[in-house]
Amino acid sequence: MKQLKQELQSESFWRALTAEFLGTAVFVFSSVGSALCWAGLCPGTLQVALGFGLGVAAVSVFTQRVSGGQLNPAVSLALLLALRISPLRALLYMAMQALGAIAACALLYALTPPSVRGDLGLNQPSPGVTQTQALGVEIIVTFQLVLCVFAVSHKKSNFEGSAHVALGASVTLGHLVAIGFTGCSMNPARSLGPAVITTNFSHHWIFWVGPLLGGVLAAIVYNLLLMPKRIGCRDCLNMLKTDHKAELDVESKP
Repeated sequence: MKQLKQELQSESFWRALTAEFLGTAVFVFSSVGSALCWAGLCPGTLQVALGFGLGVAAVSVFTQRVSGGQLNPAVSLALLLALRISPLRALLYMAMQALGAIAACALLYALTPPSVRGDLGLNQPSPGVTQTQALGVEIIVTFQLVLCVFAVSHKKSNFEGSAHVALGASVTLGHLVAIGFTGCSMNPARSLGPAVITTNFSHHWIFWVGPLLGGVLAAIVYNLLLMPKRIGCRDCLNMLKTDHKAELDVESKP
């Protein structure tokens, strides 16, 4: 309890929460804004995919050293399961991400002419795509994104500045695959913003369950199969009692 109180009183902790709010807001505003149709001219799949990919790459530059630049509840949940962040930080990060996305979509709605707003990039299964198919696609594209996050954020990785490019490429790839199926979420917060502002929650559960499951699967595959670690009960207890945004210093199996 004492350590929890110290964390809540830490200036760096609140800076991290602010970074997640602002980072998610900037990402959602810029990426969803890039997908709007102006004067009947709607952007193609490649343009939208690049808008989202470049948005993640740019925003992660100014948030990575402050909060880890997660910007996505699926990423935060996966990092929690991998014992890289504590339950407190994961929960509050996800709350800030959701609030940031809602604020961004509210601002975008206010600044955009009514004839252009449309559904603000609302995620929905495309005609002919079943809910099961949409769910499966969201799981797969988020799975590859979170695997990329684990790889570039590993303490022994050599990505350095190219990590932002890798993350942007992963998001772009996911959108190239999934836009035709669902409009591509990969991020529950990104889907929540348009749903709240347009008050349309039809099929919204898909864009929480799919990405969160994809993140969980990626955490399991990466930490048990690709880069297995020896983690003891003491490590788990430490993560429950303390709060860190850095990865635990645990030994990788040969």
